[in-house]
Amino acid sequence: MESQFLSILALVAFVLLLAVTGGIGYLTLADWRDRRRREDEKRETRRTPAKRR
Repeated sequence: MESQFLSILALVAFVLLLAVTGGIGYLTLADWRDRRRREDEKRETRRTPAKRR
């Protein structure tokens, strides 16, 4: 009984570890993608002169 409980607890801990690791990976990827997009937009606005009226 106790062995089965420990096995289930270990499995739950492993699944939670995978979920947290996946979440951190997703957030890191999203941050990298957003930062790259912002840098590309900055470069693009520097390249094109502002229109004057």
